[in-house]
Formats: sequence, structure tokens, C-alpha cells
Amino acid sequence: MTERFANESPLGAYLKDRRAKLDPAAFGFSPERRRTPGLRREEVAQRANISPTWYTWLEQGRGGAPSADVLDRIARALMLTDVEREHLFLLGLGRPPEVRYRTDEAVSPRLQRVLDALEPSPALIRTAAWDVVAWNRAVAVMLTDYGSLPPEQRNILRSIFLDPRARTAQYDWDSVARFVVGAFRIDAMRAGAAAATEPLVDELSRLSPEFQAMWRDNDVRSHGEGTKHVKHPVLGPIAFEYSAFAVDGRPDLCMVVYNPVNQADADRIGALMKQDRAAPA
Repeated sequence: MTERFANESPLGAYLKDRRAKLDPAAFGFSPERRRTPGLRREEVAQRANISPTWYTWLEQGRGGAPSADVLDRIARALMLTDVEREHLFLLGLGRPPEVRYRTDEAVSPRLQRVLDALEPSPALIRTAAWDVVAWNRAVAVMLTDYGSLPPEQRNILRSIFLDPRARTAQYDWDSVARFVVGAFRIDAMRAGAAAATEPLVDELSRLSPEFQAMWRDNDVRSHGEGTKHVKHPVLGPIAFEYSAFAVDGRPDLCMVVYNPVNQADADRIGALMKQDRAAPA
């Protein structure tokens, strides 16, 4: 190993590698008379609006740790993906960046197929604002038929506090409602969505005195796993063990799977789903 590579910092090596993979012409820089591929250091510094000397020092492992703002500017200058930006922060500061809440709610077809494969267990994907953006048929049959609702109404908090049917389906509505509010609060904060969810909080506070009182309690809850009891209009009492999973690369999304606590209930759900599919549209 040469002395140059032996003394090269991981951050500097990563910056140099990302810089070399960019096409100068795509950024309006002349591609002529370049000894090495990619952007020059001063061009990256120009795009990041930082000193060329400071950027050079970063690639050379000099000058101490950069600030989060500098790393964020460099990430944009180098057109890094979310996972590349996270890696840059881990190299530069030893920690991931603060979460940036995304409003893109699209779910890939592959992820939808994962939900479908989990039947007869209901499974859904929700945002940090608790908007349901994907679900399988078991959710529609056992919990809520989100496909029959307009997109703006596919929100779990709106359902819990504003839909009388959701209240009727719960054995202990007050306990469920308090849990949902506490879990929603921490989810929104964790995903950097506190500001984005303010209109929803204001709306529910205006329309539901119960939500307003629970929100003022400032409780927080974990939504990792637990048991959910529902009163189904056809099958009667059903108990589910639920587990919540993070979606890699999307801190704003969470997948929740509800497994029937026993095989008999799973068979009953499966039979009801077959009847539902066979019913005329």
C-alpha cells in the first residue's frame, strides 16, 4: 500500500470517489483538458458554496470535522442519494443526518406484493402522519376498506376520532385512542414530520375535543408490537398480534402486520376473504 492511500481518510476517499463519478458536462462544466475523470475539487466547492481550500482539506483529511451544514451542501453538490448522504454523515460526523421527511407516498409494486403475500394476516404501510398508503385484501376485509375511501380520508387518526364505526369496532376505545395519539406523536418527531403534521393536529383538535385533550397530555408510546382486539361485524371477536417494521431507506414509512393469535381465526379470515372475492362486484 502506498503512503498516499495509507494516509487517506475514509471521508476523503469517499468524496474523491463520488466526485470522480460525475459527468462535468451534466453540470455545465467543460469536459476538456481533464487529467482525471469527474468534477474538479473547485467545481464541487463551487456547487456546494464552500471554500475550495476547505473542500480540499476535507478530501485530504485535514481541518477537523465538518459541520452538518457543510456535509449537507456537499451531498447536494455531489447529487448523493439518501443512503449515500447517510454514509457521508457517518464518515464525517460518526452519526446519521437528521431525518428529512418526504411527502412522496408512493409504494413500489414489490412492496405491495410483500403485503399481498402475508394474507390472511392483515398488513398495511402507513406514513409518519399515519396515512395508510398501501394495504392488502385482508386489511380491507378485517379492518378498514381503504380503497373505498378518498385518499385524504385514509388516515388512522381521522378514523379513530371521527368515524363512529371505528369507535364501535374497539373494545376499549379510550385506551386505543390514547395509544394511537402517543405513538403518532413520537413517529412524527422521529421522522422529522412534526411541522408537516401540524395541519392534521389542528384539524383533529378542532373537530374532536377528545383528541385535543389527549394531545395536550403529551404522552408518547412505542408502536413496536402488541395485541389488538377487534369486534368484526361477521366473525365477531378477533385478536391479532401486531408487529411494526421500518421500511429501509424510508424513515417516513412503517409496515404493520397483524397476525391472528390462533390458526382457527386465521382459517376463518381466509374463508371470509374467499367469500369476499367470490361476491359479485
